[in-house]
Amino acid sequence: MNDNSGSGVARGTGAGRERFSQQDSALERPRFDDGEISLLDVARLLWRHKTLILTATILCGAIGAAGAYLITPTYRAEVLLSPVEPDGPKANLGGLASQLGAFASLAGVSGSKGSEKEEALATLQSRLLTDTFVTEENLLPILFADKWDAAKQGWKTSDPKKIPTLWDANKLFTKSIRQVVQDRKTNLVTLAIVWKDPKIAAAWANDLVRRTNLYLRSKAITRSNTNIDYLKDQLTKTSVVEIHQALNSLIEDEIKKVMLAQGTEEYAFSVVDPAVVPEEISSPKHALIALGGAVLGFLVSAMVAMIRSSKRLDLPISEGSEL
Repeated sequence: MNDNSGSGVARGTGAGRERFSQQDSALERPRFDDGEISLLDVARLLWRHKTLILTATILCGAIGAAGAYLITPTYRAEVLLSPVEPDGPKANLGGLASQLGAFASLAGVSGSKGSEKEEALATLQSRLLTDTFVTEENLLPILFADKWDAAKQGWKTSDPKKIPTLWDANKLFTKSIRQVVQDRKTNLVTLAIVWKDPKIAAAWANDLVRRTNLYLRSKAITRSNTNIDYLKDQLTKTSVVEIHQALNSLIEDEIKKVMLAQGTEEYAFSVVDPAVVPEEISSPKHALIALGGAVLGFLVSAMVAMIRSSKRLDLPISEGSEL
């Protein structure tokens, strides 16, 4: 009698413990009975795997920070420019050119403001300017320092196909080094040079602007002199007084244009703010990379935790589960 009652008590106690154990387990793990996962369930799951998640987050953040310091830093030097507005003889040529029509077109006389600005912007980014700059400054060994033997003053390879060319230099400038941005509201232009040496970056930025102005000024002088020769020749071929007067006016304005170009160094771009040697690193952003690594570590470890939990419960997250 006593044995039976004792056995009953033991069975009751064991059953009670099992019920309490199941209740505790249910509280500790997410409930997937209805096929949905609540935010509270996710929070519980992440908390259960907090050691894994915290370790992965710190480790990936540290790896990102260490990796950022292994990347060669670059600096960004900027020049703020204002396109020169045509005035004086340059602005008046449009009206005179419209009066002469065919004569002005043949002579190449034009007073379009937009075309001059577009030409200046295009020249600033042109292959011609880049090739001339790289050649005259002997920049190939600097641009491709990893392929240059400073001790022997020659390329490390003798294979012509592997030796950098002006084509490679222009491609590198266009893709990674030179950036030109125009503000449509203010019409100001920003030329930026990104390079690993801050002094070189500032020097290149200022020199490219100087070369652009010099090239366009020289081109304008040559073009005006050619126009003057052509217009003078046309004077000898006509006896119409009105045409004579118009041609003389064009010649006078072309002469003024030559004089203006010869006396103006900032012919196409006026420098509002020249480039100075940057003191701050442009890239890599160490803090941002470290943060990105930490976020990546958190996401990956959280996903691993969820996959492990779903396998333990034999309920794949991809089937009918919603976050």
